[in-house]
Amino acid sequence: MDPTMDNTKHILNYLMPIIDQVNPELHDFMQRAEVGTIFALSWLITWFGHVLSDFRHVVRLYDFFLACHPLMPIYFAAVIVLYREQEVLDCDCDMASVHHLLSQIPQDLPYETLISRAGDLFVQFPPSELAREAAAQQQAEKTAASTFKDFELASAQQRPDMVLRQRFRGLLRSEERTKDVLTKPRTNRFVKLAVMGLTVALGAAALAMVKSALEWAPKFQLQLFP
Repeated sequence: MDPTMDNTKHILNYLMPIIDQVNPELHDFMQRAEVGTIFALSWLITWFGHVLSDFRHVVRLYDFFLACHPLMPIYFAAVIVLYREQEVLDCDCDMASVHHLLSQIPQDLPYETLISRAGDLFVQFPPSELAREAAAQQQAEKTAASTFKDFELASAQQRPDMVLRQRFRGLLRSEERTKDVLTKPRTNRFVKLAVMGLTVALGAAALAMVKSALEWAPKFQLQLFP
């Protein structure tokens, strides 16, 4: 939901360290294949809503992610890869083969089992312990933010509730600016009208005084010079 993919890249950098902690063999295989983490991009940015056909599974995962840490979607993605370990190891060790396999999520996964496993991995390998590896991978890819707090902040800012709150605050600020634009000209117009009215009144009074003076002047001259 961000203007750029920088924050998403930060979060994806946690995927491989999680797999490495649980299954170094699978991690090394994927590293040799140079598959990277792009296969999980759509998983993360849509919270698997784009790749799952059963709406029940989508809303179940949404409930799970909203109730947990912002990085939980990455733990769930790691669990899916780990669950398909044998399929990955059986395919050719090249980027095209591994990416094609992993980008296609089976629709009959044991979701409740995987959700439970993702929660276990989060407790066993919390993000703070994986931050160094994630930051090292990020540095290698020349992306920004290299501390756990940056990763955590970036991931928190992508939560739908956080994004909606930010947009709501922006909408309120926009409405306030609109009110200012609408009210300021009206106030200025009232001031201008008042000034114009006062000017006209003073002008009329001055004209009346001049006219009266002109009418009075001849009479005054006759009295002085009969």
